[in-house]
Amino acid sequence: MFGYRVPAPDEAMLISGGRRGLGGAPFRVVTGHGKFVLPIFRKVRFLTLSMCESEVTETCVTRQGISLHVRAVIAFKVGNDHESIINAGQRFLSDQEQMSVLTGRIFAGHLRAIIGSMTVEEIVTERQKLAAEVLDTSKTEMAKIGLIVDSLQIQSIDDGDTGYIDAMSAPHKAAIQRQAQIAQAQATQASVEAEQAAARKQAEYARQTAIVKAEYSAEVDRAQAQAAQAGPLAQAHAQQEVLAAQTELAQRQAKLRQQQLVAEVVKPAEAEAERVRILAAAEAQRMKIQAEAAASYDRVALDRMLIDQLPQIVKEAAGGLAGANVNVLNGADGLGEIAAGLVSQGLTILDSVRQNLNGQDSDGRRPEQSKVEGLIQLPASKGKKSDDGPVDVD
Repeated sequence: MFGYRVPAPDEAMLISGGRRGLGGAPFRVVTGHGKFVLPIFRKVRFLTLSMCESEVTETCVTRQGISLHVRAVIAFKVGNDHESIINAGQRFLSDQEQMSVLTGRIFAGHLRAIIGSMTVEEIVTERQKLAAEVLDTSKTEMAKIGLIVDSLQIQSIDDGDTGYIDAMSAPHKAAIQRQAQIAQAQATQASVEAEQAAARKQAEYARQTAIVKAEYSAEVDRAQAQAAQAGPLAQAHAQQEVLAAQTELAQRQAKLRQQQLVAEVVKPAEAEAERVRILAAAEAQRMKIQAEAAASYDRVALDRMLIDQLPQIVKEAAGGLAGANVNVLNGADGLGEIAAGLVSQGLTILDSVRQNLNGQDSDGRRPEQSKVEGLIQLPASKGKKSDDGPVDVD
């Protein structure tokens, strides 16, 4: 926008031509934001706040009167507060390059003053102390011109052609060289000792090797002598071992043959015997069943014979009664009772024969056969008359 100005992040914007700034400064300071500036009536200038560098190369004289060439580098910048910006702006705004020149001169003076109060040994061995003292003495003076120092590095210190620093370092160099020589001698001695130890070890190894070879040769000779002496004994032992191996082999073969015989002969024979036993038991069971069936058939045949003879038995019994003097008092009913009695008697005989179906008499005949024959003889009483006279049948 026309008239609106914004400073860079590392810049301070100084506006003059209006009201005075802070503390009666002839300009106002703006950092970090923009500002509307009236053209023609206001003037804007920018002061850098970035890091600057100044290099100092100065010849200084120590407390011992020895000249030293010192080279240092100072890193500085304008302070961030308004007071430092105002102080720096009033001094360097028109020519900001003068900040590095003025800073180098200020530090050169303080550096000469500090080195003049120190010895070469202190300067060489305590550079950090030298830098800290220079910074501390220059801090107030630098603040007056609005500058702050971030760091001071002393890069080199040289005594020129006097050779003082070299002479000062000579004892240390000599000590270092002496230590190096001692170390070299120790290393050489260690190397020699190592070589000697290696030679001793080699000699010892050769000696031990010779001893081992001699012992080995003696052992071989002794073994050969024992082998020559123990030839027959060794042969006998070998034959004994062969016989033992053959015996063991024969035992194993016999055991194997036994197992083969069991598998080929005994097992089949046992199986055949078991088969015969099972067949015999089956045959006996079959014969038993046939016998029981035959006995049952005989009983059925006998029962059938008795049933067939029952009418004849009743007939013969009735025939025996035909010649008897029997008076029937109740007519047809009495006659029916007599017939019924005859039939009942025949059935009783049949039951008796059935109950004694499984037994036999002393003459080898079965009881039912004897009873049947006895019943068959019943008609022999035909024609006999009762001595008691007529039989009354109720």
